[in-house]
Amino acid sequence: MEKSFQNSGLAGQHVAEPDAIQMDGCDGANGQKKAEGFTGNVKYLLVGVVFGIVFVKAEIVSWFRIQEMFRLDSFHMYGVIGSAVVVGLLSIWLIRRFNIKTLSGEQVSIADKVFDKGQIYGGVLFGIGWAITGACPGPLFAQIGAGYAAVAVTLLSAIAGTWVYGLIRARLPH
Repeated sequence: MEKSFQNSGLAGQHVAEPDAIQMDGCDGANGQKKAEGFTGNVKYLLVGVVFGIVFVKAEIVSWFRIQEMFRLDSFHMYGVIGSAVVVGLLSIWLIRRFNIKTLSGEQVSIADKVFDKGQIYGGVLFGIGWAITGACPGPLFAQIGAGYAAVAVTLLSAIAGTWVYGLIRARLPH
């Protein structure tokens, strides 16, 4: 089956790939031309470790801080999330405005997003899981690294949920 990049910056490109399903513009397809080498992956690992340390030190991975947020008892997490949104918006604007390229010189292509009601259902399900477990996918590894061993159950559940979604994705309404 061919992978078709509809509704993305890669429209018109087709890549032959077994068992691939049609891209719906919501997958965040990576159009990188050259594969990363070992040193590139080490750089990502180091940035991830630093990012995890910042998460732990800023108490972003604290179950208690997350519960405070969902109980509307504290502004801490809303401030962190709000500042991340502002930084993200500014970054996207700068990339588009100044046609910024990657470190390897490739063009950065940011696809327009297409709204789908499944995003609402997925967001609600994600929020419920976040409120119950006190963790979202990014900080899971930082929580485990900080010694919260019980979060390993949440990580395994997230992996299982992703695997199940991959199995049934083609039958879901997108």
